[in-house]
Amino acid sequence: MKRFFVALQFLTILPIRIKSDIADEDIGKSLIFFPLVGLIMGITLAFIASLFNFLPSMVTAAVILIASIIISGGLHLDGFSDTCDGLYANMPKEKTLQIMRDSHTGAMGVIGVTLLLIFKFALLASIPKEHLGKLLVLTMVFSRYSQVFACFFSNYARSEGKAKYFIEYATRRIFFIATAFTLLIYFVLIKAKGLILFNLCLALSLLFIIWIKRKIGGMTGDTIGAVSEIGEVSMLFFGLILL
Repeated sequence: MKRFFVALQFLTILPIRIKSDIADEDIGKSLIFFPLVGLIMGITLAFIASLFNFLPSMVTAAVILIASIIISGGLHLDGFSDTCDGLYANMPKEKTLQIMRDSHTGAMGVIGVTLLLIFKFALLASIPKEHLGKLLVLTMVFSRYSQVFACFFSNYARSEGKAKYFIEYATRRIFFIATAFTLLIYFVLIKAKGLILFNLCLALSLLFIIWIKRKIGGMTGDTIGAVSEIGEVSMLFFGLILL
């Protein structure tokens, strides 16, 4: 259970207190619980959406978007912003990594996050309300699963950092269990369409991961967060088309 709480502590703002010592292995192997935490987050957002279902779609979309940022603490948006700053600078690997680690947000980071949030809002406002709850659950599960996928198929681009443990301990067992759990959720909620939706979003995430690896030779904590954000947007986009 400790590793589940580590995942919950890392991915959400919930005030989780873990009394025992947390080893590097506990941090890395908490990855197996990422899709489960995504499921909890998705159910929470679906519940919030149902509470505000009587409001116009644009207002409901704004509430969901704000709630999703609050629940996650904006962790992956920050990673997406840093990734935009670093990768669009078109610099050598070491300089790119240095830019991404800088605490100051550059123009490309601001532009990237702004466009991302506008796109998310437009998608949330456009999804029919009868499908919104299911898509929110699927989106949160997939975006957290995409982090498992990115860690399993990549090496760490830096010499040190917290994300290093996720990549080091991303074993086949963790990958297969996380994949099976995610596919099960998709099949239960939308049957065969779930497999199509999953594969479409996975293909887009894979292309993004390959592009990042060509730029800096691997993944960092920031790029893993960016992969998660791309996973969210792609799921909402393809979900809107399919459903």
